[in-house]
Amino acid sequence: MIKKITLSIPEISCSHCTDSINAALRELDGIQSVESSVEKKQTTVEFASEIISEGAIIEIIDDIGFAAEVMPQ
Repeated sequence: MIKKITLSIPEISCSHCTDSINAALRELDGIQSVESSVEKKQTTVEFASEIISEGAIIEIIDDIGFAAEVMPQ
């Protein structure tokens, strides 16, 4: 099942930040799309929930130096 989440990532400050987040997530199996915004300090991810979990996505973002939390839909 394809699921969509929006993550709040307060440390996003420039396009390099969003490029790093997008590249890290796009390497993962099950990721359908990734869109990050410097202005909103958010990343929206569409993913196959049977392949990858929200927790794994957040962990990858944490591993590259950003704290992320799921925003209410």
